[in-house]
Amino acid sequence: MDKQPPSIFNDVIGPVMRGSSSSHTAASVRIGRLVRQRLQGPCRYCRVTFDPGGSLAATYHEQGADIGLAGGLLGQDLNDPGLVEALEQARRENLDLSFQVTPFPADHPNTYLIKAADEGGEERELICLSTGGGMIEIISMDGFAVSIKGDFYETLLFYSEVDENTLQSYATQVKELISGYDYITASMSGEKGLINIKTGFKLEEKLLERIRNKTGFQAITQLDPVLPVLSRKDCRVPFSTAAEALIMAEKENLAMWELALRYESARGGVSEARVYAMAEELARVMAQAVQEGLAGTDYSDRILGPQSQKILNYRGSLIGGRLSAALIGGISAVMETKSAFGVIVAAPTAGSCGTLPGTLTAVADDLQLGRDHIVKGLLAAGVIGVMIAQKSTFAAEECGCQAECGSASGMAAAGLVQLLEGTAEKGFDAAAMALQNVMGMVCDPVAERVEVPCLGKNIMAGFNAVACANMALAGYDRVVPLDETIEAMDNCGRMLPPELRCTGRGGLSVTRAARDIYERLNQ
Repeated sequence: MDKQPPSIFNDVIGPVMRGSSSSHTAASVRIGRLVRQRLQGPCRYCRVTFDPGGSLAATYHEQGADIGLAGGLLGQDLNDPGLVEALEQARRENLDLSFQVTPFPADHPNTYLIKAADEGGEERELICLSTGGGMIEIISMDGFAVSIKGDFYETLLFYSEVDENTLQSYATQVKELISGYDYITASMSGEKGLINIKTGFKLEEKLLERIRNKTGFQAITQLDPVLPVLSRKDCRVPFSTAAEALIMAEKENLAMWELALRYESARGGVSEARVYAMAEELARVMAQAVQEGLAGTDYSDRILGPQSQKILNYRGSLIGGRLSAALIGGISAVMETKSAFGVIVAAPTAGSCGTLPGTLTAVADDLQLGRDHIVKGLLAAGVIGVMIAQKSTFAAEECGCQAECGSASGMAAAGLVQLLEGTAEKGFDAAAMALQNVMGMVCDPVAERVEVPCLGKNIMAGFNAVACANMALAGYDRVVPLDETIEAMDNCGRMLPPELRCTGRGGLSVTRAARDIYERLNQ
């Protein structure tokens, strides 16, 4: 199957979610929803195993992977108001959900080994990955190698006592019966076979009956997508690098936000008006998250109480005046909404969710710019994000906090240039400088919560974005272009030892103060 280009609304800005971590809470909701569909009904029990060498082993509870998985298994969505109580609801509904840390072969730090059964007791085994920013992949299903990312309608046909030649013959017949499929693959596991059909629509019962009559499959599972933007075969986007985007921008006199419209319209197969409307909705949720945080939040299992109003209520002299206070306050407010299981937009992750909305909102308010400017800034940020997603990752478990707050800073820098109606070249230069400044930033959460030093790093990322936007607009030389900067950032992040990539085994995570907080919160 062809690798799909990143989507602004799948990979970069989103999901709209509750919970402390997109790679834990949001991803596990999506995994749980797919497991529930595989069971084709309510889950009786679910046993989840994490490898001790990965990130989830140390952080799955504190960062809400257990809550998210319970919610998904119960059929809840990412922004469901009842998600915070999903574990309690699972107990009330006699869903036996358990977690253990035991060694097993796992190449990715966010690997779930799941054994789940329906009410009839039939057990299924899945190996799932959380790949950053709420994105997921099922790589194994009952012994069959698969690649299910939640961006297609998936129809899975299971065969027993079949050889490879017969299975391939069945796959050919299936292709002849289905008009408009995207991908059809066949795989073997011992003497069993699987045909995986990926489409942009759900296959109707009449068609499935024809396939059964032709091939005689023994079992079938259909999975609905869990991502907002569907993928498709032969998906082509107008650019995948900054160099290509700049050529297009110069040739057609396009601003960064217009590049985003062109890109996401091609990626999602929707109109540019629809892309703009989706960005408007995300801007609305972001603004609401700022206001909710400023109003004050409450949640027992966190380190920090409300902080955002402190900077706005401070009566002394502040360096940078009103804009500085608004930027710190806005970023803090979104982080506090996130930590209280309020609704936020991961941008590009929940751990970095404060940087982009807090920075764009503060600067737009200071310059007396309206919502339209913020939406365009958001779209400009999305262009930078797809370039990062194309060449690297947003997962701190793979590349440290530079992948999260660092990426958010580069995205915000470009968004600020767009606010001031700077050119695409200036925006890309601002993003490049911002990313160059954060290279090597580690992920070392205190008490395994996404609060400290996450809050400070979001605020630092916001100020870095402001500085780099100003430098780019003034004509500073970015020296290393954006494409090369992203490649260097990815190489640097993968050189970080595992202890400094969200495992709770290095940096501030292992200080005495951090361990004392951990013990207090986990009594």
